[in-house]
Amino acid sequence: MAFSFKLKSGVALYGAYAAIAAAAFAVAFAAPSISAASAAAFGAGPSGAFDNLNRSRPLAALGSEQQCKRYSGLPARWRDDPQAGMVHLHGGDFVFGSKLGYEDERPAGDGKTHVAGFWIDQTDVTNAQFAAFVHATGYVSDAERQGGAVVFHTPTREEMNARDLAWWSWVKSAAWNHPGGPGSNLDGRMNQPVTMVTQADALAYAHWLGRDLPTEAEWEYAGKAGHDGADLDTAPRDAHGKPSANYWQGVFPVLDTGEDGHVGLAPVGCYAANDFRLYDMIGNAWEWTRDVYTGPHQSHTNGDTAAVAPLSRRHDTPMVIKGGSFLCSRDYCVRYRAASREQQEADLPASHIGFRTVSRDAS
Repeated sequence: MAFSFKLKSGVALYGAYAAIAAAAFAVAFAAPSISAASAAAFGAGPSGAFDNLNRSRPLAALGSEQQCKRYSGLPARWRDDPQAGMVHLHGGDFVFGSKLGYEDERPAGDGKTHVAGFWIDQTDVTNAQFAAFVHATGYVSDAERQGGAVVFHTPTREEMNARDLAWWSWVKSAAWNHPGGPGSNLDGRMNQPVTMVTQADALAYAHWLGRDLPTEAEWEYAGKAGHDGADLDTAPRDAHGKPSANYWQGVFPVLDTGEDGHVGLAPVGCYAANDFRLYDMIGNAWEWTRDVYTGPHQSHTNGDTAAVAPLSRRHDTPMVIKGGSFLCSRDYCVRYRAASREQQEADLPASHIGFRTVSRDAS
């Protein structure tokens, strides 16, 4: 399914935009129903891959607003334990992809895929963790070298009428440590996912710790957490109908109602973990994988960030990112699902993309 939402200059109004987006995605996805079953993906359910290697390990005390706000951004035994902040998942089989989502998510054959055991971060890598890496190594990120990054903002009516993808801008000097450009900093954000990092930045951090980025299959195995069914393709809400992840509620990109408690990035771990004790596998920030994007090339349904990058910038290899972000909405993205996938140029930093790391079992 590919939808185009190109609006002509001088004609697009908020109401017209919302009507077009809502009509298109009503065709793409049936409105999700709220049920105990749909909440299962974020509560009780299969958890066999979460194995005995996790016994007696200090797991992150997260899963609520109070806990995530108190979190420093550094896991227990940080830098003392090679697997600090991680849980172990033993290998297993799962259905890779979805028959209910976009064309580029379709399983190959029956979709049955095997992954070997691995450790994986319980949360996205935080600003505090990335800052520790930079302090220890003197690393300079790609955004700092390139002189900017792609940043989201809520566009005005005038901006929406003036240009396509009005919510994206290339902001000079924006980087992981200056998320809004010159004069901005990380005050009060150390427990948020680090963003405006490229795949190379994410790999540099991972290799510093002797780790790697997950493959797409490893990421999706962890994201589905032992579940398999249509509920994985519905908007994440709990048994009371409240959003159980940080994604966009309202009319994208002009009105985020913040029903989930956040507008924009949230600290890691504000919502309940999945059955593998992993936080924010859905929403908040997209996450880099190590895999090149292959298969049907679905159009970016939050808008191609490369479109606003400097014309002098070369186009790099498109890589797979997973999990959706705070920008995924029911009327424009619908990628707040474990099977969802998107492409992002490997060297393009953006304000809605972060990562987590893995450490694979010895074969």
